[in-house]
Amino acid sequence: MFNEIKKSVEWGGETLTLETGKIARQADACVIATLGETSVLCAVVFEKKPKAGLDFFPLTVHYQEKYYAAGKIPGGFFKREARPTEKETLTARLIDRPIRPLFVPGFKHETQAICTVLSHDLENDPDVVAMIAASAALTLSGAPFRGPIGCARVGFVDGEYVLNPTVDDMHKLRENPEQRLDLVIAGTKDAVMMVESEAYELSEDEMLGAVKFGHDAMQPVIDLIIDLAEDAAKEPFDFQAPDYSELYGRVSDAGETAMRAAFALTDKQERTAAISAARGTIREALSDEDLEDGNLGSCFKKLESSVVRGDILKTGKRIDGRDLATVRPIVSEVQLLPRTHGSALFTRGETQAMVVTTLGTGDDEQMIDALNGTYRSNFMLHYNFPSYSVGEAGRMMGPGRREIGHGKLAWRALQAVLPAATDFPYTIRLVSEITESNGSSSMASVCGGSLSMMDAGVPLKAPVAGVAMGLILEGEDFAVLTDILGDEDHLGDMDFKVAGTENGITSLQMDIKVAGITQEIMGQALAQAKDGRLHILGEMANALTEAGAFSEHAPRIETMQINPDKIREVIGSGGKVIREIVEVSGAKVDINDEGIIKIASPNGEAIQKAYDMINEIVAEPEAGKIYTGKVVKLMDFGAFVNFFGKRDGLVHVSQLANERVNHPKDILKEGQEVKVKLMGFDDRGKVRLSMKVVDQETGEEIEREEA
Repeated sequence: MFNEIKKSVEWGGETLTLETGKIARQADACVIATLGETSVLCAVVFEKKPKAGLDFFPLTVHYQEKYYAAGKIPGGFFKREARPTEKETLTARLIDRPIRPLFVPGFKHETQAICTVLSHDLENDPDVVAMIAASAALTLSGAPFRGPIGCARVGFVDGEYVLNPTVDDMHKLRENPEQRLDLVIAGTKDAVMMVESEAYELSEDEMLGAVKFGHDAMQPVIDLIIDLAEDAAKEPFDFQAPDYSELYGRVSDAGETAMRAAFALTDKQERTAAISAARGTIREALSDEDLEDGNLGSCFKKLESSVVRGDILKTGKRIDGRDLATVRPIVSEVQLLPRTHGSALFTRGETQAMVVTTLGTGDDEQMIDALNGTYRSNFMLHYNFPSYSVGEAGRMMGPGRREIGHGKLAWRALQAVLPAATDFPYTIRLVSEITESNGSSSMASVCGGSLSMMDAGVPLKAPVAGVAMGLILEGEDFAVLTDILGDEDHLGDMDFKVAGTENGITSLQMDIKVAGITQEIMGQALAQAKDGRLHILGEMANALTEAGAFSEHAPRIETMQINPDKIREVIGSGGKVIREIVEVSGAKVDINDEGIIKIASPNGEAIQKAYDMINEIVAEPEAGKIYTGKVVKLMDFGAFVNFFGKRDGLVHVSQLANERVNHPKDILKEGQEVKVKLMGFDDRGKVRLSMKVVDQETGEEIEREEA
């Protein structure tokens, strides 16, 4: 009944298996990829007729994690998977980016790849497995896909690269100083297509070495997919790319002069209006038949691309008149908003980000329910891209894939320099509002985020800056562009974003639109990006170079460590004790399983009150110390004194005074304040106190003359 085909290879210490022919047989192709005990199914379907009037390739990639894969039931009221999580959205983008450029140009048939996590062993991350499954399914489907691609995850420990480190290693990246890199790379047999990374100040050479290591490591995966395709691939779909050379000739003749004049304008809005006018001029010169041709949009883009790319390669001059390596003018400002905890406005040319920092307590940490477990995050970065930032009117909607992806990239760039939670026990939320955009707003968010956090008093290890690099590649000729404009990104061949400190790279993301780039080009891009990054850091230093004064509007947080055995006493039955502490002191109190208590309040007196109340519960009296207490009960044999929190102790009648005392009531009364010294504990743990060795006026111990 089934024509099942299965191929396996040993890869990175685990068995990688690809299988097809048994499940989802009505899709154009379906492959289940398994690494260890992590399995991902990818089904691919593409329409056999193109969609009319499209000037883009309608490819959609979905990645979905099913909780049953890890033996879990989803949280929430409905107990089923709902809208995509951040992880699912980011992984879908991760898969889309390397496969999209490998479809034959002109292919406009709606194509869909759906990746579903079926099993998760909590060691091998499903994202890499899903990318392998998608590559294999596309290769088998018969679609005009110039693959396959392979991929790998790379770590960096003690100067050595590690292939496919575990989920736990990557999740605890910030807590493990030995692990300095989480890099995902995808590429064909000959070239790199995509890089996504989170790093801890790696040098350019170390990062380039990681890319080379990952590209070499993925070769067995590519060979395995080719081996599977030889037995299971469908016949190639009969697709001929449309020939619109004659139409393009008429478009070029009618509008090349006007288009060149438009791209000679340095102001973005003026240039956009001139490009629109040039298109109108071209349309007026074309026939009705030409105007109805579905390839007209492609002709417009080809003409614009030809003008921009040709000028850059020939003259080295760009749209706005800069040379290849110059960064646009930069203005950095802090203390922009009076009531926020920290704020910054970072402007680079016509790209501008207003970034705001808010500091919170442990109650504000984000709870993340993932396949590999539930955990808390104390650093969040949210990126917003309103339509007015590009001079357009658009619908106001929730964050899309772009917002989530750009926000995560900026998050990766900044998290490497955050102080340890033990040194700075705050939850940090950054919000980047893109108020103008003309290229690389995510890197503007990195620069503005660094300044905003320092303005809020966050003691960053070092300031971070980011820059976006571009590429124009024609045959053997190429030009690497520093700090690309939006049009250079749209019409170019690469978007290469690098962020880091003076000491090294903290994040790298690369997307390309051609069939891969060489090590030479990547090396030059990294070197040029370093110069750009150092220049931007210098400009940012004009506003701020280190953490400023702590905002008076931010909550103050003090931490204290108690014996974990005392946690129950601090919380009390049903939380009664900790609620009383919060109500009486007015401070927020948060305690974790390790006995670390965070006390937060804008009022220092409230923090001290809560600290004292907790200390009274958990602290233990020390022998030899002098305490101030109150007499709570008088007996024939001595006085009971409350001297330490709720702790009482006995002052024996012989320890009341240096002269003979017949009865304690002769010199004391209940409620009287006295000074006592803790002499020690008897065999039963009872407290022994003394008043006669303490000067009741000064509280000092009385020195005795030796006999």
